[in-house]
Amino acid sequence: MADQHSVDRGADVSPAALALRWEEPPEGPVLVILDQTRLPAEEVELVCTDVPVLVEAIRSLAVRGAPLLGIAGAYGVALAALRGFDVDEAAESLAHARPTAVNLGYGVRRAAAAYHAAAKSGADAEEAAAAALAEARALHREDAEASERMAEHGLALLDELLPAGGYRILTHCNTGALVSGGGGTALAVAAAVHRAGQLRRLWVDETRPLLQGARLTAYEAARAGMAYTLLTDNAAGSLFAAGEVDAVLIGADRIAADGSVANKVGSYPLAVLARYHHVPFVVVAPTTTLDLATADGASIEVEQRPGHEVTDITVPYAPAAGAHAGTGIPVAPLGTQAYNPAFDVTPPELVTAIVTEAGAVSPVTADGIAELCARSRSGNGMMSI
Repeated sequence: MADQHSVDRGADVSPAALALRWEEPPEGPVLVILDQTRLPAEEVELVCTDVPVLVEAIRSLAVRGAPLLGIAGAYGVALAALRGFDVDEAAESLAHARPTAVNLGYGVRRAAAAYHAAAKSGADAEEAAAAALAEARALHREDAEASERMAEHGLALLDELLPAGGYRILTHCNTGALVSGGGGTALAVAAAVHRAGQLRRLWVDETRPLLQGARLTAYEAARAGMAYTLLTDNAAGSLFAAGEVDAVLIGADRIAADGSVANKVGSYPLAVLARYHHVPFVVVAPTTTLDLATADGASIEVEQRPGHEVTDITVPYAPAAGAHAGTGIPVAPLGTQAYNPAFDVTPPELVTAIVTEAGAVSPVTADGIAELCARSRSGNGMMSI
């Protein structure tokens, strides 16, 4: 089940904080998540006591963002183990809650592997569950550290590409503290630029159809005191034409072995615009988002969202995880079919660089991606571009 309660945070508290956390009250362990479907109107937390509720929270986007989904998946496995549920069944359910973000399956597999390794070595059920929890906590820490390193590498890359400073950055969807265990991915780089006094303007795409730029990125930018402006997705072209964009920074839900990038729908048109206008198009994502098992962009499964998100104007705030938002006010004729992919895929030749916690790769090639993954596994630091 899931309980919900409002949370009062001062303006100086990062929204990360607490996008997700593990708690152990007397009645048993729980996973507490900030319900992102309720932002920015209100900050409400969901208290998940079992895996089915967490799965629904993932599907309803109460918890979202590739790195954070991996963390949530790992904690979900630990939650099932500590509460005495079938771990393999829980892992299967969690891993398939959303298809495109590779981090979700990664986090689930990591915690489940820790559980089974402990059990195989003779640990009892409680000890094996504790091993799963320790692995989830380790992943949480690693992601927070990765956010810091991505911000450093991204800032260094922008300084190299655009030495004049005073950046006007365009971003798409939400890639900040709400998507990770730390400061985020692309928005963490923008935040580092802001702290360095070099952010002239953050252009925030509203990001159809779920308005995660308008609802979430603007929310984070406002709290951080960034100079930001919200725009409709189809207004981005006029900004490029007017010379008002110095760089595009986006995140990713999956990066294939050839460097193809799956990100929130609307990213590919931005890449085309950026190439035409000679503007750097930079993807920021942890190495856990690199998927060498997926050969190319055509092999990435793209999640399809419900048609009513396009045909109806809806209030995005569901009353609780597990409750479905109403269809709202129709803006299209009854029976209209809608094409509503959650993501699109940008080919590697349109990507200036991919920035990870292990460094940046440019140009983006299959060999570069493979080398970056190898460096990440061996812990050998940054791959220079």
